[in-house]
Amino acid sequence: MRRKLEQLNELRRLSELGGGEKRIAEQHQRGKLTARERLDLLLDEGSFIELDRFVVHRSSDFGLDREKYPGDGVVTGYGAINGRLVYAFSQDFTVFGGSLSEAHAEKILKVMALALKNGAPVIGLNDSGGARIQEGVVALGGYADIFLQNTLASGVIPQISAVLGPCAGGAVYSPAITDFVYMVRGSSYMFVTGPNVVKTVTHEEVTMEELGGAATHATKSGVAHFACESEVECLSKIRDLLAYLPSNNQEDPPRRPTEDPFDRADEALLDIIPDAATKPYDITQVIHHLVDDGEFYEVHAEFAGNIVVGFAHVGSYPVGIVANQPAVLAGVLDIDASVKAARFVRFCDAFNIPILTLVDVPGFLPGVGQEHGGIIRHGAKLLFAYCESTVPRITVIIRKAYGGAYDVMSSRHIRGDINLAWPTAEIAVMGASGAVEILYRREIADSEDPAARTAELQNEYAKRFANPYAAAERGFVDDVIDPRETRRRIISALDMLRRKRDTNPPKKHGNMPL
Repeated sequence: MRRKLEQLNELRRLSELGGGEKRIAEQHQRGKLTARERLDLLLDEGSFIELDRFVVHRSSDFGLDREKYPGDGVVTGYGAINGRLVYAFSQDFTVFGGSLSEAHAEKILKVMALALKNGAPVIGLNDSGGARIQEGVVALGGYADIFLQNTLASGVIPQISAVLGPCAGGAVYSPAITDFVYMVRGSSYMFVTGPNVVKTVTHEEVTMEELGGAATHATKSGVAHFACESEVECLSKIRDLLAYLPSNNQEDPPRRPTEDPFDRADEALLDIIPDAATKPYDITQVIHHLVDDGEFYEVHAEFAGNIVVGFAHVGSYPVGIVANQPAVLAGVLDIDASVKAARFVRFCDAFNIPILTLVDVPGFLPGVGQEHGGIIRHGAKLLFAYCESTVPRITVIIRKAYGGAYDVMSSRHIRGDINLAWPTAEIAVMGASGAVEILYRREIADSEDPAARTAELQNEYAKRFANPYAAAERGFVDDVIDPRETRRRIISALDMLRRKRDTNPPKKHGNMPL
């Protein structure tokens, strides 16, 4: 028995060394952690249970029979984050550059299947050169199997991806299907084709960082939800995210105790909104005053800044927040903002997370670029997402709610449950200046003093529509409230709606305007 135990311990030691001490040192020289070091930081101390540590590849082509490593370039298993079960895989770049083989793929598929069966999140730590070239179509088939499993698990269990090294070719599509993508500045890359191929095909000179670095995907493409400064920060942020999410779509998200008074009335809310409707302000200031302990976990913070999305707790309830941002493009809805918010709304709806919408929107962004880019189609995604959602939805109209954007931003007409308005709310087809120009163009032109007549008509229009009371008279707004009451009213609504049950007509799925 002792000899057998010695053999077991030696095999375990070899598996923990991955590609060997030299390659581990090279990984550290690049400023990157090893696969196992990452899992140690991600999971609760001592909780990780490894599976398939002795698996090796099966190929003998191109000399692979002479180079086999226990684990075959990926560490898989399960553990806990803040005491809750999670499954994880961590690709090992020290073994064949973390490339995906048939056996490597099967290990990942096993933990994904276990996560699905047991209703727990799955977290992928990606650091791979792509499909293992020596295995050809078998490796490509492994990727396809993973894509299918990602798709079947979507909306059933949370799927989180951290890209901690290269991720190229077909490998990018697994993270892209998952719910949240984290990247690290300076060491994470995602692209379908690398800089050399781009140069050959299009003659464009571009660096890896410019083409597919964390900054590029966090600000321009929107592929990455988070761009972190280090791997340690990245793994810590993933741990924090799970505090807002249920383990699966059959559970309610976890409530978090707070000492922040539920009936707290915040005087600062009276001074955040400028008197002039055209002046900007930062909507995140409003959010911080409403949520528990001022803590807001913003998602996609660097992409489409004219809309803000993220998680918080309000009265200990986890909520997803969608808010127009007047500090960027006046909070207008454009293509990127619509897609960003639609995806977030659908995630919240899939996982039973109530949605709080804060509205200050002048409409959809006009322009040839937006129209030709498909603002109609992309704006419809957000409308579709809200209309389809069945979770509790609370809407607060802070200031402007103009045109079709009023309808889209979780209005009463598309099944918003509780719709409140501040006295500063303006609900109209458009602003006073635009409306008067259309309605009274001829009258203004015929007047003795066009400027004075325009100002007079604008004041009349503003008195009629630049307030929430016309909507409140028809029941489109449930109440006009003192801003200081907002937190208390939101929490009251969450209490009232906690057993809400709403359904959509039976169907396989809707046909979202993708």
